[in-house]
Amino acid sequence: MNEASPVPKLQVRLVPVTPLQQNCSLLWDTATKHAAFVDPGGDIDKLLGALAHFGLTLKRIWLTHGHLDHAGAAAELRDRTGVAVEGPHRDDQFWLDQIEDSARRYGITGGRNVTPDRYLEDGDQLELEGVTFDVAHTPGHTPGHVVIHNKAARIAFVGDVLFAGSIGRTDFPRGNHQQLIDSITTKLWPLGDDITFVPGHGPTSTFGQERKTNPFVADSLTGYAGASKVAPNEIDQKTTKRYT
Repeated sequence: MNEASPVPKLQVRLVPVTPLQQNCSLLWDTATKHAAFVDPGGDIDKLLGALAHFGLTLKRIWLTHGHLDHAGAAAELRDRTGVAVEGPHRDDQFWLDQIEDSARRYGITGGRNVTPDRYLEDGDQLELEGVTFDVAHTPGHTPGHVVIHNKAARIAFVGDVLFAGSIGRTDFPRGNHQQLIDSITTKLWPLGDDITFVPGHGPTSTFGQERKTNPFVADSLTGYAGASKVAPNEIDQKTTKRYT
């Protein structure tokens, strides 16, 4: 009889929200059932339904940046649960102040402007049930964008900085293409090729895969050369599994 595999401390599921199908991430501790949402962009009833489905209690709300599809449900989620909103960097407050205008423009209902309870800075840390996540300020797509990552678990929540085969748009107000490239190559690549990342849209990938094949930031284009590190994984690797 084979020994049972150890239960991972945290599990991750993706909850696609809004007509833009933004990857809201739901993380939770398997023992306490305490949970965090990363980028609750909309569809508040779907988000609350996911918590109920897995029997979870929300303890954290984390935002990578201020765009409607990533932050639109944060204010109502805070009102309903009493959980503080953390992130993004203060430079994205102007985006958070126009969520309602953006929602009308895109025909999306329910989005509300929000002011975080805590802005995040480069080097800050977030915590869920004893698991620490590091924060990197990664401007370019938006000026106040942050990436939330856990080195031991080899996972990063990158918002709209990087996608499988692409990168974030930089044609929005205060976007900057060179800043975005620099954020990816100086803040993300050094974390290691084996980091699995959850983008704001589309499938997950690894930094190593994007360094090889991404037509915008492959090493052959950027000249980046760095060594990856390998560490034990604490988080369930089924990050592509979706709750729908």
